[in-house]
Amino acid sequence: MNDFTSELIKTLLEGNSITEVFRQHMEKAINNILKLELTEYLNYEKYDRKGFNSGNSRNGYYERSLKTEYGELKLMVPRDRYGEFENQTITPYKRQTDTVESMIIHLYFNGMTTE
Repeated sequence: MNDFTSELIKTLLEGNSITEVFRQHMEKAINNILKLELTEYLNYEKYDRKGFNSGNSRNGYYERSLKTEYGELKLMVPRDRYGEFENQTITPYKRQTDTVESMIIHLYFNGMTTE
């Protein structure tokens, strides 16, 4: 069993909510994807000799929060030295997902009324 499955089973046995487990794993996955995007953009791995004196390099992170249906995710968005890196995972300046809004629009489209 992997970590996610065993953690999910443990949470269910304890009677806790599984949304926190989903939130933690989603946060970890998105942060890993963001790191991989920067690695592909710079075209070298972190601490690789190829990156020394190459010009553009990693320049830390900035924190960003994103509200989802599972809770608030604290994301660490990586930066590059020249400020040219734009991630493709998260939409810039967006602070929440559109799941609730799209569900309401879908319900109205299918004929649900407010009465």
